[in-house]
Amino acid sequence: MCCFSQPVISVNATNIFARAGDNDRQFLAYSMTLNAKSELAMVLPLPVKPGTDEKGVKFIDLSAYPNFFADLLKGFPTPKPKASFGWGLSRSAPAAAQPLAVVKVGSFEASFVPSLKDFSRLDERFRIRDEAWRKLPQYADFGFAVFKLKSGEARIHPMAFSFPRRDPRKLFFPTVHIHDGEVHEQAEFDHLLYCQPNEDQSLALQGWRESERLANSFMNINKTQGLMAARQHCYQKIVRGMLPNRDTLVSIAA
Repeated sequence: MCCFSQPVISVNATNIFARAGDNDRQFLAYSMTLNAKSELAMVLPLPVKPGTDEKGVKFIDLSAYPNFFADLLKGFPTPKPKASFGWGLSRSAPAAAQPLAVVKVGSFEASFVPSLKDFSRLDERFRIRDEAWRKLPQYADFGFAVFKLKSGEARIHPMAFSFPRRDPRKLFFPTVHIHDGEVHEQAEFDHLLYCQPNEDQSLALQGWRESERLANSFMNINKTQGLMAARQHCYQKIVRGMLPNRDTLVSIAA
């Protein structure tokens, strides 16, 4: 799911899409339904290349394509019931440092925080406590995409960006949860994960469902702004229930 700088009432119906880009970059799109009492930030840890500065992440405005994930779901119609066999899977819908650059992306503001120490350059409302990060040592040298969100209950239009990934042999899905300021060994997942291989790439996708058609038959490719390859199939994985609280990786097939 994601990490929040303030406690949230609920987070559900999370959708994440990932695809490899050129020059060892990765595209990522993220959406969810959020209910929060106060203004807060959603933080997505990213395994960026060492030395990536605050301009290394390129944010993509998908506010003109709020149905990105609704259209993506059309590529995976629910199987019709078969007599005596039941139903297929379904889903309900430092203080003196210069402030970090803030980019207006659709209905929210976004920043890229190059390292944990750079969180000091953000407003305190949009930081996660140091104690929480100490329980997640794997993020010691990560960068962080930070999205500032409003209070209340809303379906967040897709947040999208590309970043220079550390390991070009893997697609990264940020699925670690911090919802109450604490890091728990297990967390409640309510995710649909999507990915798309490139023409010259084969991914290890055991347990993933392949779309019945090419992406351009159910997506508005122009509105994806390069996120998706038009003439490739997409893949979907349902992740739901109480599961180990960790990120998700998909490797290049051997």
